[in-house]
Formats: sequence, structure tokens, C-alpha cells
Amino acid sequence: MPSSAPGHAARTAVITTTCGSRSIQAAVTRKRVKNLNLRVHADGTVTMSIPMRTSIARAQDFLDRKAPWIVQRLERIEAARGSRGIIHPAAAPAGSADAATKPRMLLWGEEVDAYSALQKHGLLPEVFDGTDSDATGAGVDRLQRLVDILYKQEVARALPQVARPLESVMGVAASRWQVRTMKTRWGSCTPKTAAIRINSQLAAYPIECLSFVVAHELVHLMEPSHNARFHMLLDVYCPRNRELAAQLKHAPA
Repeated sequence: MPSSAPGHAARTAVITTTCGSRSIQAAVTRKRVKNLNLRVHADGTVTMSIPMRTSIARAQDFLDRKAPWIVQRLERIEAARGSRGIIHPAAAPAGSADAATKPRMLLWGEEVDAYSALQKHGLLPEVFDGTDSDATGAGVDRLQRLVDILYKQEVARALPQVARPLESVMGVAASRWQVRTMKTRWGSCTPKTAAIRINSQLAAYPIECLSFVVAHELVHLMEPSHNARFHMLLDVYCPRNRELAAQLKHAPA
């Protein structure tokens, strides 16, 4: 990466904008670039790079105009994070046996007892009842890691059952399927190599959502862009794609 010329070292400032009730901070850095560039990162931070001679006032105007887009991106990131979380015991239905002690989790769109699900899949000892220190504090982090492992296992298990019928009907096939934990995408595809990656967090949603993402990525093997032909093909192979895409914009319920 080329360094800045003498006397033109990158300088960073922080500016703020609002969208509705939401306040957004952006770190602005002057660089040797031609255009104003805005990025919303997976951790929720917002950065801008601007040409060396661009004023902060112009950067502020640009940020103000992009605020609705930023909020949209942040909400998608937060929804993806929300799909990962163990439901705190306080969120369980009032009066239920699990409300006081046991965390819940979402598995294929259903809320279940996290301990029972993890035990069933061999990720916790059968004798573990969730009444020790693992129920709170640092133990929640441990449970979340186990849930992430379970999600990856579940998507890897379900993927062949979902993908093979679609590949047969569509007349295309992935060269390689990978299951990953991704923060901002439900799936991704490299049309040149036909490699497809699927987000493990889809295990929190109904199985139809996994089918939609698989169909979406397989259509990219037929049409790499999101043009009219792509959407026509997706309508053919996944008629409910708009409904399911809308569902994935929100944390599973």
C-alpha cells in the first residue's frame, strides 16, 4: 500500500449525524483518494475516507445524506447478531418451568431449551442440568460458543438434503459447499469456481430460509448479477423468495 506523500499525512476526525432517534458517529480520514468513500463495518463502526482537500463540512453533508442507508446496514448487522444470541432466561414465557433458570435458543425457527438441545447433539454432558455457574456470567459465552458449533453442524447436516433437489431441478451444481459463520451475509457465491458459502446462523431460522439462500446462490451460477433475469429465475425456483428475504432481515422470532 503506497504511503502518503510528505506533508499529506492522513488525518482523522469524528463527525456525527442522526437518523430518527439514532445517532451515528463516523471516523473520517483524509487520504489520497478521488471520491468520498463510506463503509459500515461488521462490528457496527462507520468510517469515511475523503480526498485530502475535501472539507469536513462536505463530509458532514455526505454523511447526513447517507444516514438512512447507514441505519439500514446497521439493522441488518444487528439482525444477524440477534440470530446468534441465546435467549436470556428472563425472556422465557412467564410462569414456565424454564423461565427462572434455563436459557433458551432458536433452532430451525423453534424456541427450545438450550441445555437440552446441546445435550441431545452431544455438546454437553447428559448429567449437566444448567444449575451451576455456567447459567450466568462467563458461562453464557461458553454456551454461545456451543450454540455456534451446533448451528454449524445443523446447517452442514441439512445442506445436502436442501441443495441436491434444487441442483437437480435447476441443472447447476456447486463445486464446493462451505458452512461458515458470517456477520453480514446469509450466503455468498464465486460463479467462476462455483464455490458456495452458507451462513451457519441460518439454523436459527425455519428450514425454508436455508432453502431460499441455497436457491439464491445457485441462481448466481446461472446469472452472476442481480439483474432482471436473476430475479426471474429466482421466482421460478423459489417462489416465496421475497417473503423469506424479508424474514431474514429481522432476528428470528
